[in-house]
Amino acid sequence: MTSGKTPQPDWLQAAEQFQNQLIQQWTQAAQAFPGATQAPTSSPDPFAAFKAFMPQTGAAHPFGMPMPQPGMGDLLAHATGHKVSFDPAKLIEIQNQYLKDVAGLWNQGPAVQPKGDRRFADESWGSNPVAAYTAAVYLLNARTLMALADAVEGDAKTRTRVRFAVQQWIDASAPSNFLAFNAEAQKKAIETQGESIAKGVANLLHDIKQGHVSMTDESVFEVGKNVATTEGAVVFENELFQLIEYKPLTAKVYERPFLLVPPCINKFYILDLQPTNSFIRYCVEQGNRTFVVSWRNPDASLGQKTWDNYIEDAVIKAITTTQDITGAERINALGFCVGGTMLSNALAVLAARGEERVHSATFLTTLVDFTDTGILDVFIDEAFVKMREMQFAQGGLMPGRDLATTFSFLRPNDLVWNYVVGNYLKGESPPPFDLLYWNSDATNLPGPYYAWYLRNMYLENNLVKPGKTTVCGQKVDFRKVKLPVYIYGSREDHIVPIGGAYASTQVFPGKKRFVMGASGHIAGVINPPAAGKRSHWTGPAGQFPADVNEWIDSATEHKGSWWTDWAAWLKPLAGKQIAAPKTYGKGKAYVAIEPAPGRYVKAKA
Repeated sequence: MTSGKTPQPDWLQAAEQFQNQLIQQWTQAAQAFPGATQAPTSSPDPFAAFKAFMPQTGAAHPFGMPMPQPGMGDLLAHATGHKVSFDPAKLIEIQNQYLKDVAGLWNQGPAVQPKGDRRFADESWGSNPVAAYTAAVYLLNARTLMALADAVEGDAKTRTRVRFAVQQWIDASAPSNFLAFNAEAQKKAIETQGESIAKGVANLLHDIKQGHVSMTDESVFEVGKNVATTEGAVVFENELFQLIEYKPLTAKVYERPFLLVPPCINKFYILDLQPTNSFIRYCVEQGNRTFVVSWRNPDASLGQKTWDNYIEDAVIKAITTTQDITGAERINALGFCVGGTMLSNALAVLAARGEERVHSATFLTTLVDFTDTGILDVFIDEAFVKMREMQFAQGGLMPGRDLATTFSFLRPNDLVWNYVVGNYLKGESPPPFDLLYWNSDATNLPGPYYAWYLRNMYLENNLVKPGKTTVCGQKVDFRKVKLPVYIYGSREDHIVPIGGAYASTQVFPGKKRFVMGASGHIAGVINPPAAGKRSHWTGPAGQFPADVNEWIDSATEHKGSWWTDWAAWLKPLAGKQIAAPKTYGKGKAYVAIEPAPGRYVKAKA
């Protein structure tokens, strides 16, 4: 005897499981907020994760954002972990404006148009009165909620947390995210006689199989085949990294070799995507004998590794190995993002030991002074850091997928909902894009490394307190790091804000140059001169006021890439030119182990 219920198709069951996986990922990101500790980890309710930031009586749907009322304070309290208060005058002003705007929408009737938001720019929204009204109401409620968030009284961190949490809820609740309300997706389904829905289901099944939302056609790319293709060889490896030496592209090279330290939170080939936009290839073309650290994607065997391990056994080891291979007394080095932070620590350790192994250092979008960490600060407080320390007290891994999800929700409309709508509701396949392929290639981190980094940098900002932090048995004191430095920051960077990058000018006592580039954390850095895109800015030589805005006011804009400015800065620091080596490595001590990019970079999280 049957139950009388029609069995769910296999694809529908798989879709529900995938939906729950996405919810869990969102929830894990939400756990960073002190008020979100009771968020469910698994639930059939597709909005369960969002309720960490909502009044218990609320519901996240396009019409579910109520006008300001006392209960809304509960939503904002969830975002900060404690009660919040409002400026009464602003609250009354917001309520009055809301009522006025609601009346205005009602009076427009079928003529209402959702303006000023690209999600509703397609003519299908404006030509459908129900869809247009839905979108207009949503935009009104979104404006009102953000006004309410701005009316919260408190310190800067409290206000930022409130804004971030409310923005997450607003973005998730957009009617464009739901087939029942998305007029554009509905129109496409009718025009294609349902083919777009069928393709959307196929895209969903594909993403279920790979375990994450597709941002690009990942089948087009293969590491070592059409990304990370600059010719070279692995000349050293240990359990943490491989050292790649690249084949010279000039008859002569500078005698002082060049070492790049990329972030271990990502794969190194962001610096070697395609020949036309490869920073590594550009370095080789300038006549630099170039070496790059390729981090191992940690597995359980590396779950005990600490920050000290990465500094001593990876960064410093890469420096000394580069010296051994080339015979150079000193090298030039570059660190990108977290790689720059690790390079700064290695330099401080070497300086404390009285060792001058690095002649100059370049820091790309790097935090050394963690006073200004931008939106990431919303995640960091004592409770969160203690939780991570307890979690990794006995070792373990911070999964790369969790880290990737957190970074994606820093820009949810661009990096999450945009693809959910395009892939599943419209049945579109995202086009091939090398940068987004790299962005989806997640890496793990050893838990003890991650927890130490959170406390000593993001929470307590100990690096810039002379002698406060001990790394590899040495007190960190950047006053001893007197080498020339080139510091680059991206103007619209949301991960390393321009003020955070600029703050390094106040830390290093030697000769320095600061350059600001246009765009964000990645696009600002990966800007080859041949593309002729964007601008960069330089300031008066040797003048570094404490406030980055004063520097910006005095800066001069230059069209095009900052790469040429950097190359000109590095050239006189690279020494004389010598004949380029004919082989990789050095004798029997450092033989070519395998061709670049090596096997470490190909390991998946």
